[in-house]
Amino acid sequence: MAGENGRSIAKVLQDIVANIQTIIRAEIRLARTEVNEQITGLGRAAGMMAAGAVAALFTVWLLLLTILFALSTVIPFWAACLVLFVVLAVVTLMLLTIGKRRLRAVHKTPEKTVETIQENVEWVKRQTK
Repeated sequence: MAGENGRSIAKVLQDIVANIQTIIRAEIRLARTEVNEQITGLGRAAGMMAAGAVAALFTVWLLLLTILFALSTVIPFWAACLVLFVVLAVVTLMLLTIGKRRLRAVHKTPEKTVETIQENVEWVKRQTK
């Protein structure tokens, strides 16, 4: 059976399938390109964040030295070091305790994802019966 321009239905269907495959391949290439661009941008941003974190670390270190030297003008240097150590130890302990408590509160399994996957499996089972 031929269409108006002499092509068979089988040939038309082959062309449709080929066109769909071409479109899908093009969409995949586009998605890959977009993901690669996003990853590159994320990498650059992460590099800037790391550099900022290093700069912040040195800034805090210099601030602590300033506090230490300022304290040493009022009390002996060894006592200033001890006071600064105790204050930093208490702050560190508080931060670690709060962080540990919050970490325990985080759910380790993606419950909604597991639930939707189970629903999808059930749906497929019902469709195949």
